[in-house]
Amino acid sequence: MGMRIRKGDSVLVITGKDAGKKGKVLAVLPKRDRVIVEGVNVVKRHTRPTRRIPQGGIVEKEAPIHASNVMLLCTKCHQPTRVARRILEDGRKVRACKKCGEVIG
Repeated sequence: MGMRIRKGDSVLVITGKDAGKKGKVLAVLPKRDRVIVEGVNVVKRHTRPTRRIPQGGIVEKEAPIHASNVMLLCTKCHQPTRVARRILEDGRKVRACKKCGEVIG
């Protein structure tokens, strides 16, 4: 079926140390079934100076979490929901909210 979560989606973390946090998906890693969520699973990395980061030092950045640990937030009802697959009249496959039925992005 593939991943039900896409870059730019708003999600709620449902398990783990960051449970209850909401954030935007920054990146999706489908081969590893993981997502990177803004402000969630923040880790410290010791970085040597580069052209991009001339200062170097300890940098905080988001690490990937498993896609099963997040739930999509519906854009209409603003509740965490499972994702339904709908086929529109014109043949397009879209994602829909299981709670309110609204088509999601």
